Amino acid sequence: MAEASADDVDEETSEEAGRDTEVDVSVKQLLTGKVGSGPNSADDMTYEEARAAFERILDGEPEPETLGAFFLANRWKRNTPEELAGFLDVLRDRVETAYPETSAVDCGANYDGKTDTALLGVASGVTAAAAGTPVVAHSADRLPASEGASYRHVLQELDVDVDLNPQTSAEVVDDVGFGFYDARRFNPEVDDLLETRRATGVRTFVNTVETLVNPSNASVHLGSFYHLAFAKKICRTFELSQQSLDRVVMFQGMEGYDDVRPGYTQVAVWEDGDLRDFEIEPDSLGMEFTREDLETEDVSADSARLTREVLRGEASDTVHDAVTLNAALRLYARGDADSLEDAVDTADDSLRSGAALDRLQRLRRAPA
Repeated sequence: MAEASADDVDEETSEEAGRDTEVDVSVKQLLTGKVGSGPNSADDMTYEEARAAFERILDGEPEPETLGAFFLANRWKRNTPEELAGFLDVLRDRVETAYPETSAVDCGANYDGKTDTALLGVASGVTAAAAGTPVVAHSADRLPASEGASYRHVLQELDVDVDLNPQTSAEVVDDVGFGFYDARRFNPEVDDLLETRRATGVRTFVNTVETLVNPSNASVHLGSFYHLAFAKKICRTFELSQQSLDRVVMFQGMEGYDDVRPGYTQVAVWEDGDLRDFEIEPDSLGMEFTREDLETEDVSADSARLTREVLRGEASDTVHDAVTLNAALRLYARGDADSLEDAVDTADDSLRSGAALDRLQRLRRAPA
């Protein structure tokens, strides 16, 4: 395991890419002169302007009223990939990270979590890990707008220690094959924006870029989307940023999370600068589950219960199928299976053999 700061990740600096990041402009100037100037006159920021704005925000310069207005103006205008790349690169430069020796799949689902359906990422993650695909998950604690349950809360219900520094999280990934990075530990400056984000009342660009930070420097990102256009925007954001990824795989997830939805689902794959998309249907893979099968009253507690049941072989066939498919997508994302069909077979074996349950038990004992 190697410890590093994010500015050590990519050798190519913004100057080498032909960008001048030293833009002397305030958040208020960008609000009144560009992004918030009106419905007919609002304009996009350059990469450099977006970067400068977020630097000043994280430094605590704008007043809360200005910051809230800037958040809202960007939401109404809709951010471009150039702007998102600027925001993202600021975070990558400022977060505390640690890199496992192994190259994992980065799962940065929406930090504001789920409110209605089971979170399957822990069960899917340890299943993938047992099949040979390391997985890293990261989230925060009850963020706006949904204030729902995230990876952190399900892991806590499973008696897994989530209050780890990044270096220890990296060691757990190497030991278990699945690890959790606490955003409050590796990205504390964003945590300082929580009060204004809550007061704003809607999702902001911070909700998007905080999930893309990739604290373990994984070579593959797995994410979700509601519409294919958003997946294309995120892939372009990665392409324009200083981050170096081999592959991005995104799919339509339940509640915007990285749990594949039942029925028809689009999958987008970005690799070597090319984006392709295809469709999957669980029925065609011999699987069957519905949203109703995964609805919960208490997302954290019920997701933990379902995780235990499916890993012990005690869950319904529908829950087993849902976890298997989500684990298979993690194998497929990293290229550890030649096809999604092969990945499903491998993930199914991992579940039925008890190997995935063993990974959860090891995770509960970590760090040793």
